[in-house]
Amino acid sequence: MKTLEISSLSQYIREFVKILIDYSPKLISAFLILFIGLYAIRIINRLVKKIMVQRELDPTLSKFLADILLWILRVLLFVTFISKLGIETSSFVAILGAAGLAVGLSLQGSLSNFAGGMLIILFKPFRVGDTIEAQGVVGTVTEIQIFVTKLISANNQTILIPNGILSNGIITNFSVAGMRRIDLVFSLSYDTDIKLAKEMVMQVMENHPLVLKNPEPIVMVKALTDNAIHLAIRPWTNNENFGIVSSDILQDCKTAFDNAGIVIQPFVRDNPK
Repeated sequence: MKTLEISSLSQYIREFVKILIDYSPKLISAFLILFIGLYAIRIINRLVKKIMVQRELDPTLSKFLADILLWILRVLLFVTFISKLGIETSSFVAILGAAGLAVGLSLQGSLSNFAGGMLIILFKPFRVGDTIEAQGVVGTVTEIQIFVTKLISANNQTILIPNGILSNGIITNFSVAGMRRIDLVFSLSYDTDIKLAKEMVMQVMENHPLVLKNPEPIVMVKALTDNAIHLAIRPWTNNENFGIVSSDILQDCKTAFDNAGIVIQPFVRDNPK
């Protein structure tokens, strides 16, 4: 009995060694292709990134294209590797296709965000560093990812907007022109000398160092209501000075009006009929 077991074991070992010897060229060549391929992909990825930097492509677009190319090359290398091992690739590709379809159907929202990210990267309605208003929020763009765009608000809150709705919605980019107009309104009493008030406001704007001379600041009568004279004040300033100039103009005009005895008309609610 023991002699039979030893004989069977010896036969299994001989068969295993024979199969290993017969299969070893495929195994060695497959792993050789794998290691060489991974090294080549790394070199190609670095070369592509270097070329895109030399061509001065947008950094977000460069990173996205490099990542897509990297994963395509990896998938092709994996298919080549298993094909070299003797595994039938047609059924494997069919399984991947079915799995991709199932994942695509379950991730329709994510695919929409992916497509939106592609549109934003390609058509560039805004860039990193721009201040934009979209989907009811205002912030500075810090990162454009494939699925979401990251903003930082004025109070340092991080806002993530899905690229799908962002690319299909209205986007106001405050940074393209490099400057913004400030729209302020003062409601003054009807006893006010309008000419004097306009001269005082113009003086305030001309004296402010951050108010641009071109385009020229404007002050005009916006409306005459039942309760007050609405004076529109419209200075221009660079984007980065928008907040401080708005505050300074309001403060300086209020001080000038108080010194001249000009009454700022408080808001009066209409009487219900």
